Amino acid sequence: MSQVRIYLDNCCFNRPYDAQDDDAIYLESEAKLFIQEKIKQGELELLWSYMISYENAENPDVDAREKIEGWSKLAKSDIIESGALIQRSLALVAMGIKPKDAVHLACAIEGKAAIFFTTDKGILKKRDRIKEVEILNPVEYILWKERL
Repeated sequence: MSQVRIYLDNCCFNRPYDAQDDDAIYLESEAKLFIQEKIKQGELELLWSYMISYENAENPDVDAREKIEGWSKLAKSDIIESGALIQRSLALVAMGIKPKDAVHLACAIEGKAAIFFTTDKGILKKRDRIKEVEILNPVEYILWKERL
């Protein structure tokens, strides 16, 4: 079975470090941890990007920042900034995507990710406009995987 190439944005990486009082946050955290296991097992191929590193470096939670950065070592590819990537980001911003989110999405598209994982409701609400990559909440992935 070939690996499915995936991209997780920073809100997804940080979900397990959020307060777990809300049921939805708890479920997203558990689903994200499930995805992490699939990466470790080699079933999913993780993409990394300069934007993940940039946003993660701004994380005030040192423990979370270091653990998230550790995932860069498991990534099969590291997407770097390019003119084409910036142009794609600007096109996504024109569709109503916030600038940093647009860069994450452009990195996933540039890296040919099959799935872009996010817990960001703003991105999820606009996902029907973006055809180049499947955009899923981690909880949706569990249901999506069952359909395969």
